[in-house]
Amino acid sequence: MFARLSDSGPLSIVRLTEGSDISRQAVTKHLRALEEVGLVSSGRVGRERVWELQPRRLSEVRYYLDVISGQWDTALDRLRTLVETEG
Repeated sequence: MFARLSDSGPLSIVRLTEGSDISRQAVTKHLRALEEVGLVSSGRVGRERVWELQPRRLSEVRYYLDVISGQWDTALDRLRTLVETEG
């Protein structure tokens, strides 16, 4: 869903489920969960609800993932040093 919204911009549920084995109901459920945390938003265009990514929120998530990744890198470096000095 993220890739399709990123590549194609705002899309309806019909467009998001095209060529997929996932039901519209399942996609809607996932999108609503993503909307609750601010990663996507929706609005009405005519009779359809259209979904789009929220780039600012995605940037915030990316920042925190980078921080966590850096912490893991540091911890693994300490572990590697410990193992090499002990062995």
